[in-house]
Amino acid sequence: MMETDKIYCEDCLEGLKRLPDKSIDLIMADPPYLIKSTRAGGHSRLSHTIQPINNLLKENGLDVGLDFSILPELVRVMKRINCYIWCNKAQIPEYLNFFVGELSCSFDVIIWWKTNPPPTFHNKYLSDKEYCLYFRKGGHCQPTSYETAKTVYHQPLNVQDKKDYPHPTIKPLNIIRNLIANSSKPDDIILDPFMGSGTTAVACMELGRKYIGYEINQDYFKVAQKRIQDCSDKIK
Repeated sequence: MMETDKIYCEDCLEGLKRLPDKSIDLIMADPPYLIKSTRAGGHSRLSHTIQPINNLLKENGLDVGLDFSILPELVRVMKRINCYIWCNKAQIPEYLNFFVGELSCSFDVIIWWKTNPPPTFHNKYLSDKEYCLYFRKGGHCQPTSYETAKTVYHQPLNVQDKKDYPHPTIKPLNIIRNLIANSSKPDDIILDPFMGSGTTAVACMELGRKYIGYEINQDYFKVAQKRIQDCSDKIK
């Protein structure tokens, strides 16, 4: 078993090979989205505003989608299938085919509905929501109130977190924390194969969970390390 409460700067496909079967209680994953085009259409001021964001996603490999060969490995390391996976709409069918079609899992769709989404451009609907698919097969799911059981989070982009811990697809800490609290117990081990800016690690620290994470990008790995240290200093 690998050391817990630690992030490893490596490809998660390699790191997962060192995890024993049925060693993880919950997975929180935010893999790269599948973005078929990162070219903002037209020559308007709006398209020029959006293009730098798209360029950043492309430069850091955050537009290529997921290598779905990782999914059996994720299933192997979980004690019971109990995982949250963030995705865009282009990826939903493949995840459903695998977890529901092949493995007969139950699932829920959780939505982050952004009140301040980036502006759109011609021939495209507003990018005002992100999806998180929750798959389980005997996995733990125990919301404690009406508020914690909701499946739609209506809130703005977390601009301050993105400023403090730069990552183009950073997720709101309160959402990640609530999902982890709903689907795990104190001292459970939470795996995040795409740790990014360290949101999952911080949520685990605040909730009394253990974590294991992987982040292949060295810059984001350093951001996550700083964020974990900042959280540790606050907790002390």
